[in-house]
Amino acid sequence: MKSINEKEKKLTDVLSRLNLLNPENSTLRENIRIISTQKNQLEIEKKAIEEKYSKLKEEYNILNSKLVEISEKKILDSKKENEISQKIDELNQETDTLLEEIDKWQM
Repeated sequence: MKSINEKEKKLTDVLSRLNLLNPENSTLRENIRIISTQKNQLEIEKKAIEEKYSKLKEEYNILNSKLVEISEKKILDSKKENEISQKIDELNQETDTLLEEIDKWQM
């Protein structure tokens, strides 16, 4: 008998809780509506953030490729500068040699 009374009490308690969850309860409906609105707003914000991320990633890739291109150009310019310096040195040496030869012939 005791267990039947306990079960009945538990069932009554559960039924009262279920009645609180009744969708016709205006507070519950309002809470569901608010949560749904917040969910929709979060989804909109998420989509906007994902679009911004995608654009930033695209910009990063473009800037990164430009940086690589600039670095390669800088290396190439440096090599050309070194080559020009070497040619100038060679021309200076040849000029010195020619001047020495002219001096020998003038003596």
